[in-house]
Amino acid sequence: MRKRNVEPGDSSSDVRKERVQRGNETQSPWWLWLKRGLLVTLVIYILVPFMPTISSHLIKHLVYVRRIRVPFFLDLSRPADLSLNHTINMYLTSEEGISLGVWHTVPENQWKESQGKDLTWYQKSLGNGSPIFIYLHGDTGTRAASHRVGVANMLSSLGYHALVMDYRGFGDSTGQPTEAGVTTDALYLYNWVKARSGSSLVVFWGHSLGTGVTTNSAVKLMEQGVVLDGVILEGTFKHDAYQNAFDWFYWQFPVLKYFFSDQMAVKKIAFPNDENLKKMRSPLLFLHSEDDHLTPIQDVQQLYEMALSIQNSERVKMVSFSGSLGYLHNGLYKDPQTPGIIKQFALSLKDD
Repeated sequence: MRKRNVEPGDSSSDVRKERVQRGNETQSPWWLWLKRGLLVTLVIYILVPFMPTISSHLIKHLVYVRRIRVPFFLDLSRPADLSLNHTINMYLTSEEGISLGVWHTVPENQWKESQGKDLTWYQKSLGNGSPIFIYLHGDTGTRAASHRVGVANMLSSLGYHALVMDYRGFGDSTGQPTEAGVTTDALYLYNWVKARSGSSLVVFWGHSLGTGVTTNSAVKLMEQGVVLDGVILEGTFKHDAYQNAFDWFYWQFPVLKYFFSDQMAVKKIAFPNDENLKKMRSPLLFLHSEDDHLTPIQDVQQLYEMALSIQNSERVKMVSFSGSLGYLHNGLYKDPQTPGIIKQFALSLKDD
């Protein structure tokens, strides 16, 4: 039988003590946890005076995630690089010092005619009687994002004009985004189009954050006695555009809500779709996926029912897409039914 070597002074009780000590090495004693907790509390108290500055910067970057430019290294002045061969890039000045990058895609049936044409030709084409869609995108990336290019191509295939703009601070547009600023940009583009469109229908299509820009613009126009020909709200929200960006953080760290809530009142990053819809009188089409991971379909259903109570079923429509299709927040343009839905909506506007 093999014997264990025992050092002098070693005993069975000593061995057992050593094993217990080794087993406890991975477990922090209560006083160490208390020490860590006090340290975290101290750091929080030190940071509290600086939280307004930190939170306002964080809020702006979460609401307007404009620094992310995908595809990378793309020259936004060259839409043909994304196979938008009947599209022209232009820059419009919405305010002094603010230059907006805009793509204008003409109807697909004008593809051959558009080749080699300049900005003047594209501008004149807006008055050819085809419906015009102003697409107001969400809070990330640029007008070159794949789902935005997909929407432009789809509208073009239906025989419509598509104008896709990067708000100030997005893409190659200059300036810094604010709620008032991006609303001003949208209104400028609308007025620019209306000055060239003749009797053509002009429809706003807002997606995600762009739905807030859309309803803000629609209300501003209502105050001037102008009712938009039609409005599409895709992946919309009730109010407070920043909220979705913070939901996960609030769930994990509820104390953060204390620091950020007051800042929202100060910064007023609201985009109050629910309040705006009470004032709007334009024909409306809601598009939403049941598996949208950013804006719950239950909220959109409430918005739809509210708009329906103010107008009527002839002027307010909602189309939802099964969550099993996996479209999430950005993929509705992929559905084979979407072109028909848009076409039917545009036809209803002509009869309105």
